[in-house]
Amino acid sequence: MTDLTEQLARLRARIENAARVADRDPTEVRLVAVSKTRDSDEVLAVAAAGQRDFGENRLQEALDKIAACQQQPLCWHFIGQLQANKTRQVAEHFDWVHSLDRLRIARRLSEQRPGSLAPLNVCLQVDLGGETQKAGVAPDVTSELAHAVAALPRLRLRGLMCLPPAPDAPGDSRPYFRRLRELRDTLRAEGLDLDTLSMGMTADLEDAIAEGATLVRVGTALFGPRNP
Repeated sequence: MTDLTEQLARLRARIENAARVADRDPTEVRLVAVSKTRDSDEVLAVAAAGQRDFGENRLQEALDKIAACQQQPLCWHFIGQLQANKTRQVAEHFDWVHSLDRLRIARRLSEQRPGSLAPLNVCLQVDLGGETQKAGVAPDVTSELAHAVAALPRLRLRGLMCLPPAPDAPGDSRPYFRRLRELRDTLRAEGLDLDTLSMGMTADLEDAIAEGATLVRVGTALFGPRNP
């Protein structure tokens, strides 16, 4: 697993450099290691090198890894589309949900979050690219949903997330990231205490950090090409 340790170090250096280029404090940017399709041994190897945040979008696969890694103080992020029949297990086992886009799902998560746990951190996924295969709330109704979610007792609304179209060239994603930041700032002006922008992956994390990302979700640059 030495390669994973080296790849993690290179990725952290890349994130730190991007933050400094953007005149930001590198500690403001947190890496979420996207471990979907990777096994628990790989997760544990990266955790041994100091990584604490891991992102998953396949529930059963994630639950198996969470159980296998339970002796480690890891923070688990659900980043995939969330169906109503899966909300209880997500509410019980995850620390963050990045892909919330419906009030019905938010209410279920709040109702099903165990009282023994801290409120579930959530981000609203905003559809900025208009791609039919991707989920997300439309920008013009994000405020309405945000205020409703912020009022739920067992959730903590932290910010916004987006999945822009795959970039063809450096800089292609930046307008989407800028729009998400502007939308977050608008919600702040409306009185919502939002501190998170979940945006940026392997191909465009520099653009995301330049526009204010606080969570970057990276898999390929750390683990290599995705397993089937």
